[in-house]
Amino acid sequence: MENNDMRETDFLVASISQLSISGSSSPPVVARFRSDSLQFGLETDSSDSVQFDLLNCQLFKLGPFQSLCISEASEINKEKSFSKGITIQFRNEEESRQFHSAFEQWKKEVVVQGSSLPNGIGSCISKFDDKIEASSAKMYFHYYGQLLHQQNMMQDYVRTGTYYAAVLENRVDFTDRVVVDVGAGSGILSLFAAQAGAKHVYAVEASEMADYARKLIAGNPSLSQRITVIKGKVEEVELPEKADILISEPMGTLLVNERMLESYIIARDRFLVPNGKMFPTVGRIHMAPFSDEYLFMEIANKALFWQQQNYYGVNLTPLHGTAFQGYFSQPVVDAFDPRLLVAPAISHVIDFTTAKEEDLYEVDIPLKFVSSVGTRIHGLACWFDVLFNGSTVQRWLTTAPGAPTTHWYQLRCVLAQPIYVMPGQEITGRLQMVAHKAQSYTLNLTLSAKMWGPGAEQGGILQTSSGKLDLKEPYYRMSQPQTYATSQEQQPNQLLQAQDLQLQSQDEDGLDLLQQIT
Repeated sequence: MENNDMRETDFLVASISQLSISGSSSPPVVARFRSDSLQFGLETDSSDSVQFDLLNCQLFKLGPFQSLCISEASEINKEKSFSKGITIQFRNEEESRQFHSAFEQWKKEVVVQGSSLPNGIGSCISKFDDKIEASSAKMYFHYYGQLLHQQNMMQDYVRTGTYYAAVLENRVDFTDRVVVDVGAGSGILSLFAAQAGAKHVYAVEASEMADYARKLIAGNPSLSQRITVIKGKVEEVELPEKADILISEPMGTLLVNERMLESYIIARDRFLVPNGKMFPTVGRIHMAPFSDEYLFMEIANKALFWQQQNYYGVNLTPLHGTAFQGYFSQPVVDAFDPRLLVAPAISHVIDFTTAKEEDLYEVDIPLKFVSSVGTRIHGLACWFDVLFNGSTVQRWLTTAPGAPTTHWYQLRCVLAQPIYVMPGQEITGRLQMVAHKAQSYTLNLTLSAKMWGPGAEQGGILQTSSGKLDLKEPYYRMSQPQTYATSQEQQPNQLLQAQDLQLQSQDEDGLDLLQQIT
């Protein structure tokens, strides 16, 4: 092997043969790595060489001395096709190992470095593409590229009104400042920033909505001269200058769904000046155990269909257990009565100004509550809020139960096996959120009730219930009637008192958080 400072690497191989019915082996040839290609040919004659694009080819080991190199051509009906392929015969196992090692190294260099296009977007695989499935990204950008979905968000007046107030009440943070709108959508937040006196706003949007944003902004000529729409992902685009402040609406269900928070943090690292502002600044996930017999029975009864033993002569019961677990693997998205909470909430804080992208790959939250009532606990209720830490006004956007409803609603993880608790009994557990390539999270929830009463300090866990849920596949229950009979509200005064305590705790936590940030 001959190495020329990684600009070119040559290997002598015993022979190569084209993949065809009548393919025959060649005499010994030189395999040559060059910048972004792999070339096979005689050292004295390169006219009859076989060349592969390193970005689009794959190498497979067929045996100790033999490998297969194929070049991807296109995707047909979601199946990859290949334009050409060769088998490579090595002289010994060590040379085979060295060739495979060099192939991986050269291919990695091509993917990481890529080549820069005139519009500032790299032609290599981006960080976003590397961690997100192409099919998920396609559906995601298609969804947000439609005006009806932008309208749904804009008509959430709690959301839009809070953003408007946070920006306009903090003009000092925007006046004569450079702003980057991360995932600009329709461009509404860019227009708010321009209204607040921004020097210039760069509205970065990867979906087809970028074209609509240009049209909307152009229709507001008093503001349009200070807004530039850039179509592309924040992981890839280049901007002509750094930003003094980032603005974005990166929150999904349970705050983290859709994994846009990671893009928000990447935009911070790429574009924001040191000590620049971020709107929103901080996010909090709130959690509390809940009791809801109606919801539990509604989910459990869905699986009754699979208990039929004579469905057109077919016994469906072998699938009942799988169906039962499947329904409980769906987080429930709806607006619920806060009196269903049975303990004061706890919260997990994510500071967008300091968090690392990798911190969001797996979020592990220990749980500890004290039950306010005696009841059956059916799972964990979750919601979130975000803080806009402006220089003039600090404003919160909340999705809490009992507060004005937003398009995020709230989320509940329902356990297939409820646990029983008494007043004052301690509830412990863990909520683990693991990111996956479909732009969402797998939720692993465990709740346990500990011994209570005299001698509890010597006792251990009394009951434990666990569940695995997919945040990507929720059960949207917003249209269901939210009627709760007296029998369900076992001790409404105590439940309401617990909620009051929880809200008071949130306010105190918010003050402490503001003091820490400022």
